[in-house]
Amino acid sequence: MTTHTDETTPLASAEYAPERPARLEWAKHAPEVYKAMVRLETAARKGLDHTLYELVKIRASQINHCAFCIDMHTKDALAAGESVERIVQLSAWDESRHFYTAKEIAALELTEAVTVLTDGFVPDEVYDNAAKHFEEAELAQVIAAITVINAWNRFGVTCRMAPGHYEPGQYK
Repeated sequence: MTTHTDETTPLASAEYAPERPARLEWAKHAPEVYKAMVRLETAARKGLDHTLYELVKIRASQINHCAFCIDMHTKDALAAGESVERIVQLSAWDESRHFYTAKEIAALELTEAVTVLTDGFVPDEVYDNAAKHFEEAELAQVIAAITVINAWNRFGVTCRMAPGHYEPGQYK
């Protein structure tokens, strides 16, 4: 059993549930797919504001319940100077819009619509709002970023990649 050892918290002696092992080290067994995903990731982030990019990645990962990606992108965002407050509010961004710019809100709305395609399409009002805030080339990059993090999330959730071990910038 894992025991929390950080002496600065009130839970210093609390016993935590054991970490579940990964189901599959998919990158090891499909290295060409992994390399292609890294190339796609690199291409998708070009020209995008780093803060907006990390907010999109965290929000999609929250929706998809990808603990590994939430851990990674939260740590990267914090290391890049993002505030704890904005990250904490991200899961309820629609109720705390005053923490985000209009452009970030448009990106978050689009992230949710693309990530949860339960109606089979992205609503016109969501797309039109994003199109008001992004030039076409930048909008294409935002859509690419949302699509790529959703793909990463599917690997992470399916293979049960364990959160908590990532160090900021580890895969850059």
